[in-house]
Amino acid sequence: MHYYLAIDIGASSGRHIVGWMENGAIETKEVFRFPNGVHEQDGHLVWDIQGLTRYVKEGIDKAKAEFPQIESLSIDTWGVDYVLLRGEEEVMPVYAYRDNRTEAVIPQVHEIVPFSKLYAHTGCQFQPFTTVYQLYDDKINGRLEGVTDMLMMPEYLLWKLCGVKAREYTNATTMGMINAQTGEFDMEIVEALGYPKQLFPKLSQPGTVLGEYAGIKVVLCATHDTGSAVEGIPMEGNHPYISSGTWSLLGVKTPKPITNAGSEKANYSNEGGVGYNRYQKNIMGMWLVNELQRELCPDVKFPEIVKMAEESKCEALIDANAQDFLAPKSMKAAFDAATGNALAAIGDYFRCAYRSLAISYKQAIEELEANTGEKYEKLYIVGGGAKNGFLNALTEAATGKQVVALPIEATALGNLKIQMEVK
Repeated sequence: MHYYLAIDIGASSGRHIVGWMENGAIETKEVFRFPNGVHEQDGHLVWDIQGLTRYVKEGIDKAKAEFPQIESLSIDTWGVDYVLLRGEEEVMPVYAYRDNRTEAVIPQVHEIVPFSKLYAHTGCQFQPFTTVYQLYDDKINGRLEGVTDMLMMPEYLLWKLCGVKAREYTNATTMGMINAQTGEFDMEIVEALGYPKQLFPKLSQPGTVLGEYAGIKVVLCATHDTGSAVEGIPMEGNHPYISSGTWSLLGVKTPKPITNAGSEKANYSNEGGVGYNRYQKNIMGMWLVNELQRELCPDVKFPEIVKMAEESKCEALIDANAQDFLAPKSMKAAFDAATGNALAAIGDYFRCAYRSLAISYKQAIEELEANTGEKYEKLYIVGGGAKNGFLNALTEAATGKQVVALPIEATALGNLKIQMEVK
């Protein structure tokens, strides 16, 4: 039996999942789970990369203890965030994408390269936390002086394991600096913004072998977690998907990027897949619900929260993609302000969140169909949000699509699938 290890790290937790082929299907076992999250330091939101590295290695030890003959491993994480290096030394702190440090520099970036030009070159949707803006804050604050390397989060962790500094394609496409036509860094944008050229070498594709760690082959999966998730969906034909976690990533596979005016207006992104383009949009997702739960009822489990939402009669809605919900001090206060204090019971907040997400999915699919010129009958939902029958029903009613909910670890499955195909 051949065993493989997927290390899937999200914004709130990480997991080590061992997989193997049995009777023509991938079987999995979670062997380790650990917490993750941003913390505040000097008024900014940052990641604990030393802690992440320790957890990654601890989980590998746990996996090896149970499955001594692991063939390979790979790591996927969220996109846009990175670690700067001066040789072998990290530039600290490592900022988290929900930090507000880019607010002041976005207009400066757009003065140099207007967003319409950025979009025409990269097809990358506007998000205030995109790497292209984060780097400009680094530049004006002197953090790029003497920097030799920039590694996205999974690339950094893989380097700490095997000593090889790689830049992987699918994660790079979240940065806002990959040319949509060439699939490599757009040096016209890099030079216009005055970023050090050495930070932008040739990209590596999923399936590349990097080296070894503790006798285990280290390879690149689609290191952007949504890239791996889409690989892990057992889809019949080509239909829209939602990878439903902290973010809801709604999109569809296309042969090549779509960078037309309608896509720019709808704020659709073009991100790398394994042999295809992911035409998709970020929607705020379970972040809304998780933050409400943390603030309003931290001891209440989600089945009871869903029941309260179902029993509520509240008809209030919010714009689920509004920037007010990206990193509020109080999610409850953000909902109160957006609804004019129309929410009374705890269930009202969650009903409002779920209904608003379903409406945002409807709008996004309408935009997707208009911009691709295709009509779709099904909508596949994977990830943690796929377990929510109430939200699935709301989504089916709002979109008019047949919802195929697959409450599977699609990201880990995609990570494993890519490893298994390495020769």
